[in-house]
Amino acid sequence: MVKPVPKKTVEGRGPGAGSFPGARLSTLDSRPVALTIAGSDSGGGAGIQADLKTFAALGVHGTSAIACFTAQNPNRIFAIEPVSPGMLRQQIEAVFEELPPAAVKTGMLFSADNIRVVAEWLVSSCKLQGAGSKAKNLRPSTFNLQLPLVIDPVMVSTSGTELLQPVAVEILKEQLLPLAALVTPNLAEAEILTGGNISSIEDMRAAARQIHERFGCAALVKGGHLPAATKRRGRKGGRRTREAVDVFFDGRTELLLSAPFIKGVRTHGTGCTCSAAITAALARGCDLPQAVGLAKNYVTQTIAGSYRVGKHSALNHCFTKAFSN
Repeated sequence: MVKPVPKKTVEGRGPGAGSFPGARLSTLDSRPVALTIAGSDSGGGAGIQADLKTFAALGVHGTSAIACFTAQNPNRIFAIEPVSPGMLRQQIEAVFEELPPAAVKTGMLFSADNIRVVAEWLVSSCKLQGAGSKAKNLRPSTFNLQLPLVIDPVMVSTSGTELLQPVAVEILKEQLLPLAALVTPNLAEAEILTGGNISSIEDMRAAARQIHERFGCAALVKGGHLPAATKRRGRKGGRRTREAVDVFFDGRTELLLSAPFIKGVRTHGTGCTCSAAITAALARGCDLPQAVGLAKNYVTQTIAGSYRVGKHSALNHCFTKAFSN
């Protein structure tokens, strides 16, 4: 169960403290911190922007380190520019100095140099000092960071744009994935990580096990783009509904997580939202299977509550909360 965040009552001292009834006493929530190390999406639907919306919706204080900038809108990506490795490292250092996170996620890192920066920082700092994580039962590995790391291995956009330099793929495999508690590939990314073709749920199950065996971390293989959509017989009149099925495996537990497809909604940003929701749940003390289940539910709700913006649909992070105190 998720523990309620503690509250502290303090006396208001600022200007206008007495302007409202009871304003001299205010209640402050104490919230865990989560860090996202990822790319900026100028369209606001994915990347750092989606991560911070998710953290806020789930009651976690979000911090960020921007690894690259993208010029993009819901239709296409115009340009990508990575930040310098030194600047990325300084952002991470600044967060850890005063706002030590209870969980960390990575998204679009783009370059081999920036992947090395993240891996080296985590090995040199988090393994030794930790950051107060309450998450438990993460993975059966001989090497564990003292805080959970969730990796969204952003490699290729839906439109086909490369989001990870080819030379960086091997660095990701060799240096970052062995540090992770969980990796959350979509089908195309899971095929890159395993070297096989994935066209069914059984293929997804095999891929999750192969990723766990190869890299030592749990895997959540996301099946939203499975060519042959899963169909299950409904309760009324034998109707059949298409479902999005994800497969989780951590060496002990296998979960098949399903939700109905929602027609007419473009799902830009769901991968970022999913990994951010898992990170938020871990920061709040969930174990990994519980965090994955909560994230699946949260993503489904953000899709169901989507709203129109211009000519496009956008995930709604504000209409619901997965946690209650």
